[in-house]
Amino acid sequence: MAEVGTRGDTFARYVLPETDVLYRVARTLTGQPADAEDLVQETLLRAYRSMDRFDGEHPRAWLLTILRNAEHNRHRRRRPHLLDDPDQALDTLCDHHADDGNPEHLVVDQCFAAEVEDAFNALPDKYRQVIAIVDVEGLGYADAAEALNIPVGTVMSRLHRARTRIRRHLTTAAVTTPGGVS
Repeated sequence: MAEVGTRGDTFARYVLPETDVLYRVARTLTGQPADAEDLVQETLLRAYRSMDRFDGEHPRAWLLTILRNAEHNRHRRRRPHLLDDPDQALDTLCDHHADDGNPEHLVVDQCFAAEVEDAFNALPDKYRQVIAIVDVEGLGYADAAEALNIPVGTVMSRLHRARTRIRRHLTTAAVTTPGGVS
């Protein structure tokens, strides 16, 4: 159980320092700043309501579990974004940079970043969550496993599969990495 004190004190001590991490993961999961803010707000509200059940250990993993569950519930309630066209966004970005007269490597870097983002967004949720928590946020396998409520081996397996899918997407798109290495 968390240290004895008011719910607000416990919340301020354990939850508020993790707000930036929550937002970055939420932004990665939702793809939209406004949706990420809503998701973090929902996560903070749920955390505040359940502070009396928090044991004081691994606050980040606990909060990421709440965030994941809140996103899962939000995702079930809304219909998918059928109008998003990542191919058109990439073409627009590449055309825009080509028209600016920037050096070729800047265009390649921008297109590469856009392709990586497209590859990430194309991943199934279970893979995208593992990439976001381990590769983007830097959590270890054990913390990611706790946050996602799955075994460590499953984290490692999903991470491998997700990275393989991203590499395959980039190879298929024939995109080179920044600096010219493919």
